[in-house]
Amino acid sequence: MSSSLTKGLRRSTSRSSAKGTSAKTAKRAVKAKPATKPKAKRAAAKPAAKKTAVKGRSAKKVAPKRIAKTKKVVQKKPAAKKTPAKKVAASRVKKTQKVAAARAVRPAPRPAPVPPPPPRQPTQDESAALVAFERAHKEFVRGRFAESRNQFRILLDKFSQVSEVAARARTYLAISESRLRTESMLPKDADSLYDRGVIELNRGEYVAAQEMFERALKREPEAAHIHYGLAATRARLGSIDLALESLQRAVDLQPNLRLRAQHDHDLNPLRNDPDFDRLIFSNPA
Repeated sequence: MSSSLTKGLRRSTSRSSAKGTSAKTAKRAVKAKPATKPKAKRAAAKPAAKKTAVKGRSAKKVAPKRIAKTKKVVQKKPAAKKTPAKKVAASRVKKTQKVAAARAVRPAPRPAPVPPPPPRQPTQDESAALVAFERAHKEFVRGRFAESRNQFRILLDKFSQVSEVAARARTYLAISESRLRTESMLPKDADSLYDRGVIELNRGEYVAAQEMFERALKREPEAAHIHYGLAATRARLGSIDLALESLQRAVDLQPNLRLRAQHDHDLNPLRNDPDFDRLIFSNPA
């Protein structure tokens, strides 16, 4: 019995010792494995290098594509900056318009002052025609239309080549003839002629009014009111001297007309003349 137990123990101890040695050898093998790991790492590093190499190849393949893309982008940039021809033309037109506007705003340089030409001296015919026209015009202003008609006709016969004077003479000649044609329709008595003259004076027809007053005076030369109406008409026509003569005659015939003359607007052209003040505002002798 003891021998069988000892054998069993021996076997168990040998098994346990075998197990212990096998465990120790396993541990050593495990510990020894890391020594071989660098080889594995090196071995593993090679494929990693290959991968990098592959990556490098792929990078080389990809790089041209990217470069090509960048080149395309670089080529596209100037194309994007280019503007169409219409816009360029429009911009040029705008620039020219701006330049034209700027030039228009700028004041143009003033030309050098040119001295006026000397006045042209009238010829001998022109001077004679002017003298004849003034003489006939005075008769027209006085209302002597028959005399003014004759003088204007003579002027046109002699100086028809003086165009400006001849044109004015024809105008006054036509008026004188029209006035003479109405003589047959005029009233014959002095009072009717005076009334007609007052109407023409109030209408502003001063030449016709002067004619009526002169016709009335031919019938009644000592009528003060007719002289006064003629003075007012001549003052409106600008014949200052003749108006003062008529007013003097009216005041001599009827002194109380001085009060009427002081406020009469038809006599305003005479108020700046000293003879008018002496005649109207001085005390009668």
